[in-house]
Amino acid sequence: MGPFHADELRAQQLAGGGAAGGGIRAFMPDQHRRFFEALPYLFLGVSDSDGWPLATMLAGAPGFLTAPDPWTLAIDGRPADDDPAAGAIAVDAEIGLLGIELATRRRNRANGRVAAPHAGGFTVAVEESFGNCPQYIQVRTVRRTGPRVPQLRETLADLDQPAQALITRADTFFVASRARAGGADVSHRGGRPGFVGLSGDTLVIPDFRGNRYFNTLGNLLGEPRAGLLFVDFESGDMLQLQGRAEIEWDGETAAHFFAGAERIWRFHVARGWRRRAALPFAFDLVEASPFLAHTGTWPAIAGGSSARLSDPPPAV
Repeated sequence: MGPFHADELRAQQLAGGGAAGGGIRAFMPDQHRRFFEALPYLFLGVSDSDGWPLATMLAGAPGFLTAPDPWTLAIDGRPADDDPAAGAIAVDAEIGLLGIELATRRRNRANGRVAAPHAGGFTVAVEESFGNCPQYIQVRTVRRTGPRVPQLRETLADLDQPAQALITRADTFFVASRARAGGADVSHRGGRPGFVGLSGDTLVIPDFRGNRYFNTLGNLLGEPRAGLLFVDFESGDMLQLQGRAEIEWDGETAAHFFAGAERIWRFHVARGWRRRAALPFAFDLVEASPFLAHTGTWPAIAGGSSARLSDPPPAV
């Protein structure tokens, strides 16, 4: 049995070919274990009680993640009480983990199940581990800001002006998905500032060439529900969205509207939450990814969607 489920294989076929998946293992190599242990933050993909994926972010001092063996990741921390993902940490719950060292563009994934939740944290039984290439990751350095005063969580039935502003200036977001047959995942997406188009409560997202695994798009083929996370890297605000995705596989049409895009997918927002000052640190942008040189920005498309179809984002 190979490393890909049926929907990932179907996505690879629709995209014109995939990868062998030789880098996907059922354990964490030693370098991945040490990598996670040095991180001060971690991205999570989980599911709520109704099966809707949620993406969130945990923060702590380096060492709040430990990997005592190749199959276990222990996390000294939990989603905050006001995080919509707070109730998702339960025994045997599916979970996807993404570690990114933004200062070096390194990233590794570890997916599995919650093995032992407790008051201060939880452990994950790792079932799948693999690295990702550094494409489309912007270099950022983390800066401790001291204690911030979190504000009451805001629940959104649709995208208000602050949510629209964060989305249309973003150069990074994170997407949580789950396989139809079981298994959670969370992944990174990056582009030029404003690479996420917006038409009402629908996000339009270019999909660039990556590792050809199609973990996220494969999941979305079988289970279109997804969760997105946008982080304001200066204020520490977090915008978490749930919605349904649809993929447009016509690469020729995608490239016509957005340079570098191999396809486009749309995310129809169902609900969202804004948590202001949720992170105890800020990130300073150092350098945009060099891989963005072959990508474009949304043009003003009559009747279509773009990053508000007005002022184009600045060139990288």
